[in-house]
Amino acid sequence: MPFYEVSMMDQKREFVEFASREWANVRELCRRFGISPTTGYKWLERYRSEGPAGLVERSRRPHLSPQRTASAIEARVLQVRDESNDVWGGRKIRQAMKRHGELVIPAA
Repeated sequence: MPFYEVSMMDQKREFVEFASREWANVRELCRRFGISPTTGYKWLERYRSEGPAGLVERSRRPHLSPQRTASAIEARVLQVRDESNDVWGGRKIRQAMKRHGELVIPAA
């Protein structure tokens, strides 16, 4: 008897089908399908709200990317770091900038 491949989408559909039944134990199904309960409940919620389209893989890319530090602030941080002979880390540089009365101070 040959093995057959099952796509991830088919597994998700099968999981949702079993988990949607009245008698279903979602946590036990999660164990059998090898997924965490968090993932199982997430799939169920997406299926209930969006239908089969909710089971399609989604991008994991962040919706927003961090803002780039302004070049003037970056230059000041590098200056403070150079004055410390490249010994200080982010927290000490931040404290030094506070002591010198800098208005915009980046996170440590």
